Amino acid sequence: MRIPESELVINGDGTVFHLHMRPEQLADNVILVGDRARVDVFRPYFDTVESETSSREFVSVTGVCRGRRFTVLSTGIGMGSIDIVMNELDILANIDLDAREPRDEHRTLRILRVGTSGAIQPDIPIGGYVFSEYSIGMDGILNWYAGRSKVVDEEASRALAAHAHITGDIVNPYVVKASGKLASLFVDKAFMGMTVSAPGFYGPQGRSVRLPLALGSMVEDFESFSYRGRRILNFEMESSVIAGLGRQLGHEAGTVCMILANRYRKSMNTDYKSMMDGFVSMVMDTLTGE
Repeated sequence: MRIPESELVINGDGTVFHLHMRPEQLADNVILVGDRARVDVFRPYFDTVESETSSREFVSVTGVCRGRRFTVLSTGIGMGSIDIVMNELDILANIDLDAREPRDEHRTLRILRVGTSGAIQPDIPIGGYVFSEYSIGMDGILNWYAGRSKVVDEEASRALAAHAHITGDIVNPYVVKASGKLASLFVDKAFMGMTVSAPGFYGPQGRSVRLPLALGSMVEDFESFSYRGRRILNFEMESSVIAGLGRQLGHEAGTVCMILANRYRKSMNTDYKSMMDGFVSMVMDTLTGE
């Protein structure tokens, strides 16, 4: 069935609405970063660059690294932009933009967010890496899509809400698993566990500057939570929507983060850019099998 112009928005130059990319500019291997400037950190790893795009916070570079084709794309901060990115990546991969119809054959993307994060466990060091094997969504984005229950671990979601005294007046948290294939690549290179994906940086991550918090013990409750041997290791702001929409859309999706702060130890490294090269090198070595 033809998808109408109001639902599938295509720019006059044939690019998808927000990302300003054409289907041929998208590689099967997609790396998501938050900061536009972080795309340039990946650029030296490309043997050749095929295309570059820029629109608002969305900057992309597509090229070849060690014989494999990659797209590196910036997303900005937060889950709202991730909803745009995940849907438009799938549009580029699986919609015929001329016919405005789904393609007959599904194309599966491998989508990895490479980000930064704050740890809540005392044993997770600044500069260490965390792979979000499970993400805890503290937003409502997945609730707007049918089939939420097919990708959410409802038992874990209820256990977390009860343990952290989270009521429906605040949010109904959901727990969603990342791609097992992606997780297996990082099992010996990163701490594996659960990640809280928050819809904000301050209150939703338990930071109180001038405003009091609705859940004053939230960070401590998350720190003490365990589900089937898995602990909550860190806070960030995108992983749950990446994993949830990735699973619903049929893509291999996940998040790996470098730790900049330890909330338990009250420590923070704001000069993290000096550590990014090592992080990116580890990621590219892992994704290219070296």
